[in-house]
Amino acid sequence: MSREMQLQRWELKYIIPEETAQAVRRFVSSYTVLDDYGVGKPHNSYPIHSLYLDSEALTIYWHTINGNKNRFKLRLRFYDNEPDSPVFFEIKRRMNNAILKQRGGVRRKSVDYILAGHLPQPDHLVKQGNPKELVALQRFSQYLKEYKAVPKAHIHYLREAWVSPHDNSLRVTFDRNVLISAEPAARLETDQVNPTCVFGRDVVLEFKFTGRFPDFLRECTRVFGLTTTTAAKYADGIALKGEKFFGWNNAIGHLRAKKPLEEFDDTHVFQEDVRATRTLF
Repeated sequence: MSREMQLQRWELKYIIPEETAQAVRRFVSSYTVLDDYGVGKPHNSYPIHSLYLDSEALTIYWHTINGNKNRFKLRLRFYDNEPDSPVFFEIKRRMNNAILKQRGGVRRKSVDYILAGHLPQPDHLVKQGNPKELVALQRFSQYLKEYKAVPKAHIHYLREAWVSPHDNSLRVTFDRNVLISAEPAARLETDQVNPTCVFGRDVVLEFKFTGRFPDFLRECTRVFGLTTTTAAKYADGIALKGEKFFGWNNAIGHLRAKKPLEEFDDTHVFQEDVRATRTLF
Protein backbone atom coordinates (compact mmCIF):
# COMPACT_ATOMS: atom_id res chain seq x y z
CA MET A 1 0.00 0.00 0.00
CA SER A 2 1.39 3.39 -0.96
CA ARG A 3 1.80 6.27 1.42
CA GLU A 4 -0.96 8.24 -0.28
CA MET A 5 -3.37 10.02 2.05
CA GLN A 6 -6.92 11.22 1.91
CA LEU A 7 -7.34 14.81 0.76
CA GLN A 8 -9.99 15.48 3.43
CA ARG A 9 -10.92 13.36 6.40
CA TRP A 10 -12.04 13.32 9.99
CA GLU A 11 -9.80 12.29 12.86
CA LEU A 12 -10.71 11.16 16.35
CA LYS A 13 -7.88 10.77 18.87
CA TYR A 14 -7.62 8.88 22.12
CA ILE A 15 -4.82 8.37 24.66
CA ILE A 16 -5.06 4.88 26.09
CA PRO A 17 -2.94 2.45 28.11
CA GLU A 18 -1.16 -0.39 26.31
CA GLU A 19 -3.54 -3.01 27.70
CA THR A 20 -6.51 -1.20 26.13
CA ALA A 21 -4.59 -0.76 22.88
CA GLN A 22 -4.09 -4.52 22.63
CA ALA A 23 -7.81 -5.09 23.12
CA VAL A 24 -8.76 -2.42 20.56
CA ARG A 25 -6.37 -3.99 18.05
CA ARG A 26 -8.08 -7.36 18.44
CA PHE A 27 -11.44 -5.68 17.91
CA VAL A 28 -10.59 -3.61 14.81
CA SER A 29 -8.54 -6.38 13.17
CA SER A 30 -11.83 -8.18 12.50
CA TYR A 31 -12.82 -5.33 10.15
CA THR A 32 -9.46 -4.10 8.80
CA VAL A 33 -6.11 -5.37 7.52
CA LEU A 34 -2.60 -4.51 8.59
CA ASP A 35 -0.94 -1.73 6.61
CA ASP A 36 1.66 -3.14 4.21
CA TYR A 37 4.45 -1.19 5.91
CA GLY A 38 3.79 -3.01 9.18
CA VAL A 39 3.71 -6.52 7.75
CA GLY A 40 6.62 -8.57 9.06
CA LYS A 41 7.86 -5.75 11.32
CA PRO A 42 8.32 -6.12 15.09
CA HIS A 43 5.04 -5.28 16.82
CA ASN A 44 3.50 -4.62 13.37
CA SER A 45 5.03 -1.14 13.52
CA TYR A 46 7.24 1.12 11.41
CA PRO A 47 9.08 4.34 12.38
CA ILE A 48 7.83 7.80 11.46
CA HIS A 49 9.96 10.94 11.69
CA SER A 50 8.59 14.46 11.34
CA LEU A 51 10.46 17.76 11.33
CA TYR A 52 8.08 20.56 12.35
CA LEU A 53 8.66 24.14 11.22
CA ASP A 54 7.45 27.26 12.99
CA SER A 55 8.23 30.93 13.38
CA GLU A 56 10.76 32.13 15.97
CA ALA A 57 7.79 33.15 18.14
CA LEU A 58 6.25 29.67 17.74
CA THR A 59 3.14 31.18 16.18
CA ILE A 60 1.87 27.89 14.76
CA TYR A 61 2.35 26.22 18.14
CA TRP A 62 0.31 28.95 19.84
CA HIS A 63 -2.49 28.51 17.29
CA THR A 64 -2.96 25.00 18.69
CA ILE A 65 -2.55 25.98 22.33
CA ASN A 66 -5.14 28.74 21.93
CA GLY A 67 -7.56 26.37 20.18
CA ASN A 68 -7.93 28.34 16.94
CA LYS A 69 -10.62 26.59 14.89
CA ASN A 70 -8.77 26.95 11.59
CA ARG A 71 -5.10 26.20 11.99
CA PHE A 72 -2.34 24.30 10.25
CA LYS A 73 1.06 22.70 10.75
CA LEU A 74 4.10 22.63 8.49
CA ARG A 75 6.23 19.51 8.61
CA LEU A 76 8.68 17.38 6.70
CA ARG A 77 8.04 13.67 7.04
CA PHE A 78 10.65 10.99 6.42
CA TYR A 79 11.11 7.34 7.31
CA ASP A 80 14.83 6.54 7.20
CA ASN A 81 18.31 7.94 6.52
CA GLU A 82 18.66 6.65 2.98
CA PRO A 83 19.88 9.40 0.62
CA ASP A 84 17.51 8.27 -2.15
CA SER A 85 14.43 8.16 0.07
CA PRO A 86 11.88 10.97 -0.41
CA VAL A 87 11.07 13.67 2.12
CA PHE A 88 7.41 14.64 2.18
CA PHE A 89 6.56 18.33 2.59
CA GLU A 90 3.17 18.40 4.32
CA ILE A 91 0.57 20.99 5.26
CA LYS A 92 -1.89 19.56 7.76
CA ARG A 93 -4.82 21.89 8.25
CA ARG A 94 -7.75 21.67 10.62
CA MET A 95 -10.89 23.46 9.44
CA ASN A 96 -13.49 23.13 12.20
CA ASN A 97 -13.67 19.34 12.64
CA ALA A 98 -12.27 18.32 9.25
CA ILE A 99 -8.63 17.58 8.47
CA LEU A 100 -7.23 18.57 5.07
CA LYS A 101 -3.76 17.65 3.89
CA GLN A 102 -1.50 18.64 1.04
CA ARG A 103 1.71 16.73 0.51
CA GLY A 104 4.53 16.56 -1.98
CA GLY A 105 7.37 14.05 -2.08
CA VAL A 106 10.70 15.82 -2.60
CA ARG A 107 14.13 14.51 -3.51
CA ARG A 108 16.26 14.68 -0.39
CA LYS A 109 19.01 16.64 -2.15
CA SER A 110 16.48 19.41 -2.90
CA VAL A 111 15.24 19.90 0.67
CA ASP A 112 17.79 22.52 1.76
CA TYR A 113 17.22 24.52 -1.42
CA ILE A 114 13.48 24.78 -0.77
CA LEU A 115 13.88 25.50 2.94
CA ALA A 116 16.22 28.35 2.02
CA GLY A 117 13.24 30.09 0.42
CA HIS A 118 13.78 29.28 -3.24
CA LEU A 119 10.76 28.64 -5.45
CA PRO A 120 10.05 24.89 -5.76
CA GLN A 121 10.46 23.44 -9.24
CA PRO A 122 8.83 20.36 -10.81
CA ASP A 123 12.17 18.53 -10.92
CA HIS A 124 12.42 18.74 -7.12
CA LEU A 125 9.56 16.25 -6.88
CA VAL A 126 10.08 12.51 -6.76
CA LYS A 127 6.97 12.12 -8.94
CA GLN A 128 7.59 14.66 -11.66
CA GLY A 129 4.55 15.75 -13.60
CA ASN A 130 2.25 15.42 -10.59
CA PRO A 131 0.27 18.71 -10.43
CA LYS A 132 -1.27 18.00 -7.02
CA GLU A 133 2.11 17.57 -5.37
CA LEU A 134 3.56 20.65 -7.06
CA VAL A 135 0.59 22.72 -5.80
CA ALA A 136 1.22 21.38 -2.29
CA LEU A 137 4.92 22.20 -2.48
CA GLN A 138 4.28 25.73 -3.73
CA ARG A 139 1.72 26.36 -0.99
CA PHE A 140 4.20 25.06 1.60
CA SER A 141 6.82 27.44 0.26
CA GLN A 142 4.39 30.35 0.54
CA TYR A 143 3.65 29.62 4.19
CA LEU A 144 7.35 29.14 4.82
CA LYS A 145 7.98 32.71 3.69
CA GLU A 146 4.89 34.26 5.30
CA TYR A 147 5.68 32.86 8.73
CA LYS A 148 9.45 32.95 8.36
CA ALA A 149 9.21 29.34 9.46
CA VAL A 150 12.36 27.42 10.34
CA PRO A 151 13.00 23.91 11.69
CA LYS A 152 12.01 23.58 15.34
CA ALA A 153 11.24 20.05 16.47
CA HIS A 154 11.93 16.46 15.50
CA ILE A 155 9.16 14.06 16.47
CA HIS A 156 9.57 10.31 16.20
CA TYR A 157 7.26 7.42 17.03
CA LEU A 158 6.41 3.87 16.05
CA ARG A 159 3.15 3.44 14.13
CA GLU A 160 0.96 0.38 13.89
CA ALA A 161 -1.72 0.96 11.25
CA TRP A 162 -4.82 -0.99 10.24
CA VAL A 163 -6.67 0.00 7.09
CA SER A 164 -9.81 -0.71 5.12
CA PRO A 165 -9.38 -3.82 2.95
CA HIS A 166 -11.33 -2.10 0.16
CA ASP A 167 -9.97 1.45 -0.26
CA ASN A 168 -8.20 4.35 1.44
CA SER A 169 -11.27 5.58 3.33
CA LEU A 170 -10.32 4.31 6.78
CA ARG A 171 -7.21 4.05 8.95
CA VAL A 172 -6.84 3.03 12.58
CA THR A 173 -3.40 3.88 13.94
CA PHE A 174 -1.60 3.16 17.21
CA ASP A 175 1.36 5.48 17.85
CA ARG A 176 3.80 4.44 20.57
CA ASN A 177 6.88 5.93 22.21
CA VAL A 178 6.31 9.47 20.89
CA LEU A 179 9.57 11.40 21.32
CA ILE A 180 10.28 15.10 20.74
CA SER A 181 13.63 16.86 20.52
CA ALA A 182 14.76 20.31 19.44
CA GLU A 183 16.02 20.30 15.84
CA PRO A 184 17.04 23.70 14.45
CA ALA A 185 19.24 22.42 11.62
CA ALA A 186 16.99 20.20 9.48
CA ARG A 187 19.43 17.30 9.69
CA LEU A 188 16.79 14.78 8.56
CA GLU A 189 18.55 12.09 10.56
CA THR A 190 16.66 9.42 12.47
CA ASP A 191 18.68 9.86 15.66
CA GLN A 192 17.56 12.44 18.23
CA VAL A 193 19.44 14.60 20.71
CA ASN A 194 18.08 14.62 24.27
CA PRO A 195 14.54 13.49 23.36
CA THR A 196 11.56 13.73 25.71
CA CYS A 197 8.78 11.14 25.78
CA VAL A 198 5.53 13.03 25.23
CA PHE A 199 2.84 10.58 26.35
CA GLY A 200 4.87 8.20 28.50
CA ARG A 201 3.88 4.55 28.08
CA ASP A 202 0.41 5.46 26.81
CA VAL A 203 -0.63 4.89 23.19
CA VAL A 204 -2.09 7.51 20.86
CA LEU A 205 -5.01 5.85 19.07
CA GLU A 206 -6.51 7.57 16.01
CA PHE A 207 -9.58 6.78 13.94
CA LYS A 208 -9.28 8.42 10.51
CA PHE A 209 -12.17 8.22 8.04
CA THR A 210 -13.51 10.07 5.02
CA GLY A 211 -17.24 9.36 5.23
CA ARG A 212 -19.54 8.85 8.17
CA PHE A 213 -18.19 7.38 11.39
CA PRO A 214 -18.13 3.58 10.82
CA ASP A 215 -20.54 1.61 12.98
CA PHE A 216 -17.88 -0.82 14.17
CA LEU A 217 -15.72 2.05 15.42
CA ARG A 218 -18.70 3.56 17.20
CA GLU A 219 -19.21 0.20 18.89
CA CYS A 220 -15.48 0.08 19.70
CA THR A 221 -15.65 3.40 21.54
CA ARG A 222 -18.63 2.14 23.54
CA VAL A 223 -17.14 -1.23 24.44
CA PHE A 224 -13.82 0.21 25.64
CA GLY A 225 -15.15 3.50 27.02
CA LEU A 226 -12.95 5.63 24.74
CA THR A 227 -13.00 9.40 25.26
CA THR A 228 -11.71 11.74 22.56
CA THR A 229 -8.84 14.08 23.30
CA THR A 230 -6.48 16.39 21.40
CA ALA A 231 -3.17 14.47 21.53
CA ALA A 232 -1.26 17.05 19.46
CA LYS A 233 2.23 15.59 19.26
CA TYR A 234 3.95 18.86 18.32
CA ALA A 235 2.09 21.20 20.68
CA ASP A 236 1.94 18.78 23.60
CA GLY A 237 5.61 17.96 23.12
CA ILE A 238 6.73 21.58 23.23
CA ALA A 239 4.49 22.32 26.21
CA LEU A 240 5.94 19.35 28.09
CA LYS A 241 9.59 19.92 27.24
CA GLY A 242 9.40 23.73 27.49
CA GLU A 243 9.19 26.50 24.90
CA LYS A 244 12.68 27.72 25.79
CA PHE A 245 14.18 24.65 24.09
CA PHE A 246 12.57 25.60 20.79
CA GLY A 247 13.57 29.25 20.49
CA TRP A 248 10.49 30.93 21.94
CA ASN A 249 11.82 34.36 22.88
CA ASN A 250 9.10 36.81 21.98
CA ALA A 251 5.93 37.25 24.07
CA ILE A 252 4.36 39.22 21.21
CA GLY A 253 4.11 35.95 19.30
CA HIS A 254 1.71 34.63 21.92
CA LEU A 255 -0.50 37.70 21.64
CA ARG A 256 -0.50 37.71 17.84
CA ALA A 257 -1.40 34.03 17.73
CA LYS A 258 -4.62 34.78 19.61
CA LYS A 259 -5.95 36.51 16.49
CA PRO A 260 -8.30 34.31 14.46
CA LEU A 261 -6.36 32.56 11.74
CA GLU A 262 -8.62 34.08 9.10
CA GLU A 263 -7.22 37.55 9.89
CA PHE A 264 -3.78 36.73 8.56
CA ASP A 265 -4.16 33.49 6.65
CA ASP A 266 -5.54 32.54 3.24
CA THR A 267 -7.83 29.65 4.11
CA HIS A 268 -9.98 30.38 1.06
CA VAL A 269 -6.93 29.99 -1.19
CA PHE A 270 -6.20 26.61 0.37
CA GLN A 271 -9.76 25.56 -0.39
CA GLU A 272 -9.24 26.62 -4.01
CA ASP A 273 -6.16 24.39 -4.11
CA VAL A 274 -8.25 21.47 -2.86
CA ARG A 275 -10.93 22.06 -5.48
CA ALA A 276 -8.32 22.38 -8.20
CA THR A 277 -6.65 19.09 -7.36
CA ARG A 278 -10.03 17.37 -7.35
CA THR A 279 -11.43 18.75 -10.59
CA LEU A 280 -8.42 19.39 -12.82
CA PHE A 281 -6.05 16.59 -12.00
